[in-house]
Amino acid sequence: MTARGAAGRCPPTTWLGPGLLLICLLVNRSIAKDMSVLCRDMIGKGHLESLQQLIDSQMETSCQIAYEFVDEEQLEDPVCYIKKAFFLVQDIMEDTMRFKDNTPNAIAMLRLQELFVDLKSCFTKDYKDHDKACVRTFHETPLQLLEKIKNVLNKTKNFLENNSDIFSKNCNSSFAKCSTQGHKRQHSGSSDPQLPVFVFRLLVPSIILVLLAVGGLLFYRRRRRSHGEPQTLDFPLEHPEGSPLTQDERRQVELPV
Repeated sequence: MTARGAAGRCPPTTWLGPGLLLICLLVNRSIAKDMSVLCRDMIGKGHLESLQQLIDSQMETSCQIAYEFVDEEQLEDPVCYIKKAFFLVQDIMEDTMRFKDNTPNAIAMLRLQELFVDLKSCFTKDYKDHDKACVRTFHETPLQLLEKIKNVLNKTKNFLENNSDIFSKNCNSSFAKCSTQGHKRQHSGSSDPQLPVFVFRLLVPSIILVLLAVGGLLFYRRRRRSHGEPQTLDFPLEHPEGSPLTQDERRQVELPV
């Protein structure tokens, strides 16, 4: 058997392998390109309007809720900030922001949740995505929380429109820079902002009660003293009958008015 004949009878896989590989590369490149376009256009005007609807329908109140979010003071990289915030926003929408079923707000929230599920494909998951690095507890009103989510969504849209692959950046080094001591200090040093209000509401009635009690005691003692002192008449012990009283004696006889 000649070498030519041997080569002619080689299995077809010897030449199909590189061809299939080339086809796979082209398909993957096409999928990646389509995904980039999809990520760029995924956040539409309707999503932003739904979020604005939630903001506009919130009652203005001083009541606050506690939630975990990215600390911008620790994580300064804007892209890594969005990558960390993206997954936190998902948790907040599922666990914290809840509305009555079939209401306009519930429908708007469901639409936003579906958007964030679709957006997951535009983010590479770093090893430390879901740890507590660069995260602290905030105490804010629902309106403030929704404004923060709106800010994250707007920044995500702008980043994707300029570079649809921007969130493939590895942020592990940025997450590692977040000081563990600073994180613990934020948690230990953070106090409930409603505590001063509670203390004020507790102290004011107590102070008023103490003042009333002291005033009542002083009034009682003054009243008792005024009624308890005898009104004495300084008559002379002995005075000859019929003798005129001196001026000093007449002054002593007069009762005080």
